[in-house]
Amino acid sequence: MEEKKTYRVLIPEPINQKGRELLLEYGCELVEGCGPDKEAVMKAGKECDAILNRNAILDKEVMDACPNLKVISMHGVGVDCIDVEEATKRGIQVTNAAQSNQSAVAEYTIGLILMLAKKSIDYNNGLKGGNMEVRKQYGHNVAGKTLGIIGMGNIGTQVAKMACFGLNMKVVGYNRHIEDVEKREYGTLYRDMSEVIRQADYLSLHLPGTAQTRHLIGKEQLALMKDTAYLINTGRGEVVDEAALIQVLQEKKIKGAALDVFEGNLPKPDNPLLSMPNVIVTPHTAAFTVEALERMAYQAALGIVETLWNKPISYPVNCLKETFEDGSQVTAVMDYFRHEFGRE
Repeated sequence: MEEKKTYRVLIPEPINQKGRELLLEYGCELVEGCGPDKEAVMKAGKECDAILNRNAILDKEVMDACPNLKVISMHGVGVDCIDVEEATKRGIQVTNAAQSNQSAVAEYTIGLILMLAKKSIDYNNGLKGGNMEVRKQYGHNVAGKTLGIIGMGNIGTQVAKMACFGLNMKVVGYNRHIEDVEKREYGTLYRDMSEVIRQADYLSLHLPGTAQTRHLIGKEQLALMKDTAYLINTGRGEVVDEAALIQVLQEKKIKGAALDVFEGNLPKPDNPLLSMPNVIVTPHTAAFTVEALERMAYQAALGIVETLWNKPISYPVNCLKETFEDGSQVTAVMDYFRHEFGRE
């Protein structure tokens, strides 16, 4: 009888037990805990068939050092830390946890909008510091205010629905794949991003970090915002020209911001955004709820199992010839990414 194949899976950083259990159920040998450092990943992954990745940079050099690599699965949705093009050239399947954290990020975004509107942080810090007069710094209702959304993918659409149906906000969104203007049940979509920025009382960003989206919101776009408007970013830090944002905040050309992401991932201690009273900052944690982390680990592990055991892949990122035997499957994958990220 043919001996059952045992696959090695590198897991550089801790994941929820649900993901580990699935891999162990299939008899995988887990190589865990080397950390995201590039040299450590190259050394630990030398004989591995798969990598379940969180924060490591997986580029050509890493792939050269891991000649047995058949699949890279992302613990989350964004794959900007993986050279997907290089992986595809080598026949390495890339998967992600595409349906793991959208609701978590959408809820978090709504929470940030409410914190800005209601001055929750000011009240909390003032009262804890013994300042009872802080209660005279009045907040605002969000009902009737305009929420502008840049990036009408799955997360952006969920935010739009929560804001419209739950908070009675007016929603306008940017989608470059429409003809001009489209009415939806939750609001109005525009092909012109400038129109969305001009209208917004709260401008929320839900875009991936790519060469095309880098500094998409820069000095020119920020100048279009109302001086009473707030910027919210729970997508990728590189989408915003951070220096330009700091300047408009310092000059009070916009009211404030709530940022879960920054250029270069987490901010340095001397970043001016960390000391601005009109800015709420959180450490790239919008997607991290107990439930979302469980789904991330499981869906990432699922992509590895499906690839190694030649099963249909639930959440593919790239399209390999041996994986996609007909054009309809390829089309389905590309349609997903257009919907998720609002781009080609």
